[in-house]
Amino acid sequence: MIVYDSCPVCGSKNILPVLTARDYTVSHEDFEIWECRHCTLRFTQNVPEQEDIGLYYQSEDYISHSDTTEGLVSKLYHKVRKHTLQQKRSLVEKFTHLKKGNILDIGCGTGAFLNTMHKASWTITGLEPDENARQKAMELYGLKAEMLDTLFSLPAENLDAITMWHVLEHVHDLHGYVSQLKNLLKPAGNLFIAVPNHTSYDEEVYKEFWAAYDVPRHLYHFSPQSMQELLAMHDFEIISKRPMWYDSFYVSMLSEKYRSGKSKMPAAILNGILSNSRAIINTDKCSSVIYVAQAANFPSA
Repeated sequence: MIVYDSCPVCGSKNILPVLTARDYTVSHEDFEIWECRHCTLRFTQNVPEQEDIGLYYQSEDYISHSDTTEGLVSKLYHKVRKHTLQQKRSLVEKFTHLKKGNILDIGCGTGAFLNTMHKASWTITGLEPDENARQKAMELYGLKAEMLDTLFSLPAENLDAITMWHVLEHVHDLHGYVSQLKNLLKPAGNLFIAVPNHTSYDEEVYKEFWAAYDVPRHLYHFSPQSMQELLAMHDFEIISKRPMWYDSFYVSMLSEKYRSGKSKMPAAILNGILSNSRAIINTDKCSSVIYVAQAANFPSA
């Protein structure tokens, strides 16, 4: 069990508990969430060690590993994914200024995004810790995903893009990973990190029932400020922040279920709209944010 006495991002000792959230997916255990008053990161306290946390991923309801289509939320997730996969491809091509190149997807799940990039002539590498998800990637797309430890044996400065779609919040060795990402990218390469945003409107509505806390699988709960601080510590500069519009609806649907025991679709849709309306004005208020980063000393195009 990991007990933090300082902030996992900035190291500040000015931390305190802010709420208690429940694991509604697997264990139904409660976990405290603490906040750093310096960088505004929130983090799950008393989380399992890396070698023990695998049990908390063993659920058919964990969509990114099982690819399940059971239930209304899962069905909607798959319908939306077809569109968002192409959006992600366009985003990568826009910022790398490439139509093909070398891309690494960390936490590739069952391989849907990498399959999209492979079809677009990119050279792909996928890393995934879950054995069932790796097997599913092979079954669905013929994709051989590697174990996460492979990250530290890949050749330096060989990648045009590294993507982590809702993955960084799961990584135990936070600073070790971000440091290695910098080593693996070409000088002009881009890093794409998508994470939930605890400063969003939907978090304000649902608080401890906010599905994006997803304890204990989510070790960290980033704010734009804490993400900027983390990346700057490893010589990255954020060059763009992009909203993930669909996440507010998906998260709100799950949060309604957690809060009331029922899937209250009208309320979830309303809160998703309200959350996105704030994000139109300020991306820092979106339910989830994609951070596009590059080496801090590399001139922008």
